Amino acid sequence: MLDTWSKESLMNEVESLAMLAAQETASSRDESYWERIEQLRELYRASPDLFNPSLLKWLRRLAEGARQQGTPIEILETIFGYDQFRAGQEEIIQAILSGQDSIGVMPTGAGKSLTYQIPAKILEGTTLVISPLISLMKDQVDGLIELGVEATYLNSSLEADERRSRIRAFVGGQYDLVYVAPEGLDGTLFEIFSRCEINLIAIDEAHCISQWGHDFRPSYRNLSGLKSHFGHIPVLALTATATDKVVNDIVQQMGMNAPFRYRGSFFRKNLRLHAYKKGNGRNTKQDILRLVQSRRGQSGIIYCLSRKAVDQMTNYLSDQDIQVMPYHAGLTHERRAQAQEAFQKDDIEVIVATVAFGMGIDKSNVRYIIHRDMPKSIDGYYQEIGRAGRDGVGSDCILFYSWSEVMSYERFLSALDDLNLKERIHAETRAMFKLAERNGCRHQGLVAHFAETISPCETACDFCQGKDILEALQPVKESRKRTKRTSFAAVQADALELEFSEELLDRLKKLRRRLADERGIPAYLVFSDAVLMQMASLKPQTEDALLQVSGVGPKKLTAYGAFFLGVLREDAAS
Repeated sequence: MLDTWSKESLMNEVESLAMLAAQETASSRDESYWERIEQLRELYRASPDLFNPSLLKWLRRLAEGARQQGTPIEILETIFGYDQFRAGQEEIIQAILSGQDSIGVMPTGAGKSLTYQIPAKILEGTTLVISPLISLMKDQVDGLIELGVEATYLNSSLEADERRSRIRAFVGGQYDLVYVAPEGLDGTLFEIFSRCEINLIAIDEAHCISQWGHDFRPSYRNLSGLKSHFGHIPVLALTATATDKVVNDIVQQMGMNAPFRYRGSFFRKNLRLHAYKKGNGRNTKQDILRLVQSRRGQSGIIYCLSRKAVDQMTNYLSDQDIQVMPYHAGLTHERRAQAQEAFQKDDIEVIVATVAFGMGIDKSNVRYIIHRDMPKSIDGYYQEIGRAGRDGVGSDCILFYSWSEVMSYERFLSALDDLNLKERIHAETRAMFKLAERNGCRHQGLVAHFAETISPCETACDFCQGKDILEALQPVKESRKRTKRTSFAAVQADALELEFSEELLDRLKKLRRRLADERGIPAYLVFSDAVLMQMASLKPQTEDALLQVSGVGPKKLTAYGAFFLGVLREDAAS
């Protein structure tokens, strides 16, 4: 009977057993399961050439009969501090644990990273994460280290000795996750990866591999050989913006094998959409100043079409005593890194940037996005506003637009030789303008671009609210005197349906900032704004009660619990 096995039938058998293992506990697996495992052991002894290193790894794991670190929900609770999965997370995780390729289209803030970080704690070996920008890698690794997860990154920012040290640790199996950039996947790293026990390949911003995606990057085509090179290792592709055409192209380019597909809703109810047409006496520069002045103490991003516009807006806001820095490709690497770090650590409130900035940020408490100029596509617009409110707290997205920007984008097309590309960009720009001009629910129009149908949002856009946020603001004050902040509880906590004392919240935020500065990390890596709002609302007085706050796990309780309980107990006693 052993001589009837082929490599294909062997892979099918291992996949079948892996699916059973992902759905059951070791004690609940029946006798037939273990008989099939024993048959594979006999096959290996008789025909070892049928088994590549990846299949051997899976066979060892299946034969052990127990997971390494626990179930997905146990890891979600004990490491990440949450008591339930968000939509799509559990389904993708189970598919990966069964060895199935998967592709997830999930909006920013939906928790895409957990779909590979949790399997990384369960599967033996190391999860390889392809991430687009160095700054984003560092943010994610810093956050994982705060949670006690063994993670690192390999990229061009490392000195030679540090890079060699991390590679030795990688080969030695010391990391749960290793992040690399697609540009770094050269022959040397491929050879190193072949010596490592890789359990999963996760590709973030996967739309970049598709020529039909809004941000196609040729370097992502380096990834097309990963599946065939590593054989029986599941591949997970993740993106926040992808049409069906882009998804199909990703599957084809990556050589994915009958992947599990999940498409989440593109509607984010905590993002409030507003749009204003330029011209007719509107002073866009002063409107933006009024918006920023009314949001003192909050983090915001202002997107501009050109480097010149970025510099002009930065100088204007700086003259009005706004803590602001610019970010664009014309700055030195050192200045860009300085701006990014200052924004991450809340040393500045506002960053003015070209679109290149948005893809490299993993900051959960961005409270507003302002587009000084219209983005060139709906996909780009959705990606950029997606940087706001990642923690689920209410946030504003304000778009200023005009037909002249459509003409500006089309002038750029004259340098392109590809007629199909010209036509596509031409159509995308006009679609974006049409969305901005829409006389109806803005969220309805936005998600329709991704073939999703929803009812009117009712409360999350200017059309449904019938409200002009600029009308409620004070006239512009071009001075150095600080204006009064808009009520935090009324404007931001509505999406979480919480009530709390702003004074207590401010005390918790100051404590968070002090602890973050002592550790040299961004404040949101201690606790997000959403977690602090829950603390201020629930006012837990014991460690057990603090653990009931979503986002507080055992690791963070040990590191920070006593400090925050001290403030909460002082408040209760006053």
